[in-house]
Amino acid sequence: MDATNTEAQAPVISLTDAALKEVKRLINVQGIEEGGLRLGVKGGGCSGLSYTINFDEKIGQHDQVYEFDGVKIIVDTKSAIYLQGTQLDYHKDLMGGNFKFVNPNANKTCGCGESFSA
Repeated sequence: MDATNTEAQAPVISLTDAALKEVKRLINVQGIEEGGLRLGVKGGGCSGLSYTINFDEKIGQHDQVYEFDGVKIIVDTKSAIYLQGTQLDYHKDLMGGNFKFVNPNANKTCGCGESFSA
């Protein structure tokens, strides 16, 4: 999915059509009107780093903001280093659905897919 970047540089992350559709659904269900989806990385998890994903109404001066078909994706500068080239996907099965980060920078990932080392 193509993105419009408020920073005028290539987006560090992309979204599959399935991920974009689910994010739009969640925005609608939760009635979110401001901000966007914040994607990030924090220390922790069984492999050293873990992904973060949540809606955020605040956009800081050091955040990178990308727009995918009307949906704002917010990435802080530190997380952008680890997320460069990452694709956010969404899979749904009988047990529910979940977002999956497909990160080319991850040297090792854990079984849960929520943490990695770079």
